[in-house]
Amino acid sequence: MRPRVDWMTRADDYILEFLANHDIIASPRVISANIDYSHQYVNERMKPLRENSLVENTGDGLYKITQKGRDYLTGELDADDLE
Repeated sequence: MRPRVDWMTRADDYILEFLANHDIIASPRVISANIDYSHQYVNERMKPLRENSLVENTGDGLYKITQKGRDYLTGELDADDLE
């Protein structure tokens, strides 16, 4: 079971799942086109995901999922590691 913390939204799960399932480096615009959330909202969500080391900014506004992000998706991450 995935840890749940107050700052996370349902969109965060979709963002992480998209990056993990496709194993790509992508911009918020590409991610948003594939998960049905606006580009602006996905862009906003990248900051808390990055601050909690679930995604990494690879430069030029591109992001990839981290091992911690993968551990979150598989439920191997403790909720205390996200607060």
